[in-house]
Formats: sequence, C-alpha cells, structure tokens
Amino acid sequence: MEKYFCKNCGMKFSGIKALAASTCRNHPKGSHQGNHKLYEGSEKSRYTCKYCGMQAGSIAALTASTCRHHPDGNHQGKHKPAL
Repeated sequence: MEKYFCKNCGMKFSGIKALAASTCRNHPKGSHQGNHKLYEGSEKSRYTCKYCGMQAGSIAALTASTCRHHPDGNHQGKHKPAL
C-alpha cells in the first residue's frame, strides 16, 4: 500500500484524496488555515530541511520546530523537507 505524506506536518495518509480533504496543523497560513499539501519526494530513512540542512527521521519530527534559516526570517517558519 502506497503512503502519502503532508509536506507541512508529516501526517501519513493512504490516499491523496484524504490528504487534500483535511486541514493541516502546520499550514503556512496558520494552524488549520489550509489543507495538507503532498510531499512529492520519496520515502526516506532521514529527511533534510531544504533551508538549513537539519535532519530528522520523519517529516513530522522535522517540521515540528522552527527553522533559523527560514525565508520569512529567523524562526519565523517551520523546517521544510527537501525532495
């Protein structure tokens, strides 16, 4: 069974329809202010932030904290997984 992940929070879904239909707690506009967005990269053992290079074992762990190199400013946004 294929898995689909949200690039903003790392939540796992069994289908794209379910992913796109629910709101995301880590949405860039604010908590639950928009729907989940598909992570288009492959499943990995380690995920790397595309802004600062921090690594974590899951997208959820990576996106749980703010990034010091975020384009909106120091700690003004969450880490984002690189593809």
